[in-house]
Amino acid sequence: MLRIAGRQFSEESFRFAAVEDDVSEKQQDSTSTSSLLEDRPDSDDSLPKNFGQDSEGSPIYNFLYPEKELLPDDKEMTLFDHLEELRERIFISVLAVGAAILGCFAFSKELVLVLEAPVKSQGVRFLQLAPGEFFFTTLKVSGYCGLLLGSPVILYEIIAFVLPGLTKSERRFLGPIVFGSSILFYAGIIFSYLVLTPAALNFFVSYAEGAVESLWSIDQYFEFVLVLMFSTGLSFQVPVIQILLGQVGLVSGDQMLSIWRYVVVGAVVAAAVITPSTDPLTQMLLAGPLLGLYFGGAWVVKLTGR
Repeated sequence: MLRIAGRQFSEESFRFAAVEDDVSEKQQDSTSTSSLLEDRPDSDDSLPKNFGQDSEGSPIYNFLYPEKELLPDDKEMTLFDHLEELRERIFISVLAVGAAILGCFAFSKELVLVLEAPVKSQGVRFLQLAPGEFFFTTLKVSGYCGLLLGSPVILYEIIAFVLPGLTKSERRFLGPIVFGSSILFYAGIIFSYLVLTPAALNFFVSYAEGAVESLWSIDQYFEFVLVLMFSTGLSFQVPVIQILLGQVGLVSGDQMLSIWRYVVVGAVVAAAVITPSTDPLTQMLLAGPLLGLYFGGAWVVKLTGR
């Protein structure tokens, strides 16, 4: 018997109270456990279908792992067979470019006169400042022109080598991509010859008029002209890159159009890097077509729904 503050308690009352507390704690544990079981989904059907497979179904996953029915029905080749085919196609490309270079070298003087035409009317005279400078200049001109004429053969050999590894859907848009790339490259070269090169050279001639006589080194002149022409042709490949990114699904047309402010700045910076001259006129003349090509490619990607 225990007496606390005028109350009497027996040992049985303490035991009964302890048993009641233990029973209530067990009931609370069972209630919480049952609520957790009710909240938990009964089966895995409530989980997302792509749970644990986030990459499956994405554009990159579909590009790397196409469906079986999309794969081409071509024969299998070993690694050594691929290397042998690659060696043959490289040999054919080199042979075609070499033949084109020899053919251009036979008409090298005529090609030199054609490339000198943009500034001939401005009274510019070209000098040979070192022995053999004109000879090496003709070799350089023949090399660039031969590479330009032999590029269709190189492009064909590349397509023939990678075509067996492409899916049927990829083969469908390969032809338009290659054709458009070739047209844009030659259009860039023609644009550089007719617009950019005369504008840049006329700027330099008019700026020096009345102060110095324009006597230019033949080698440095052709270095300037050829680099400008080929860099312009390569820069005209912007829509091709955009369409490829759109076909793969990495970038949409709306995303390309939404960053137009950065594109304007990037086009001006790219024009400053590509053009070997430092005059702002040439940079603006190149930045304008680059912007037009970029926005045109973005609209093509948007209209095609990619």
